[in-house]
Amino acid sequence: MKIIAISGGSGSGKTTAAKQLQQFLGNDDCKILSQDNYYHDHSDKFSGDGSVNFDHPDAIDFHLMAQHLKLLSENKAVEVPIYDFVTHTRKKETIPFKPTKFIIVDGILILSQEILRPHFDFAIFIDIAEETRYSRRLKRDVEERGRHPEGVKIQFDSFVKPMHEMFVQPSRVFATHIAYDNNSLANLFEDLKKDFF
Repeated sequence: MKIIAISGGSGSGKTTAAKQLQQFLGNDDCKILSQDNYYHDHSDKFSGDGSVNFDHPDAIDFHLMAQHLKLLSENKAVEVPIYDFVTHTRKKETIPFKPTKFIIVDGILILSQEILRPHFDFAIFIDIAEETRYSRRLKRDVEERGRHPEGVKIQFDSFVKPMHEMFVQPSRVFATHIAYDNNSLANLFEDLKKDFF
């Protein structure tokens, strides 16, 4: 088994890249594990105005995520939590997740976490300009997560940008590969495939 981390700022295209890499390696042999599933329940704090700092490591249950990566590396199945971004609750239901030949771990903060890094065989950091990342996040949060544009802007300026500078961008040094656009990602995928097969 190989575990591949894909990180970068919010809106950098991590999830799209993870799905592309999954197809590249083969859907039957590759699964994606997302940091987004591991948020703590924030329903008692969220007021819809961007008052919860989702971009700080404390918002995420990285200890559980590390336990799951350890179990998966031991060829054991896990139950992945489900986080509801509309109600900001962790659902009672879970997702059965069985080990596969390749596991891609997707998340903005995963490389910042010492508890996670030992589990990664490869780590890709997608380094995209802030303007592009913000426009993508605005579109996603409004269309997919029911947020108001004003709240998205407040959250980006108050939390996303400073947390990116404090935690996300510095974690770039822990990446084994850096990508700046789709072309460099495609080249990275080719390199990874040579290493894997």
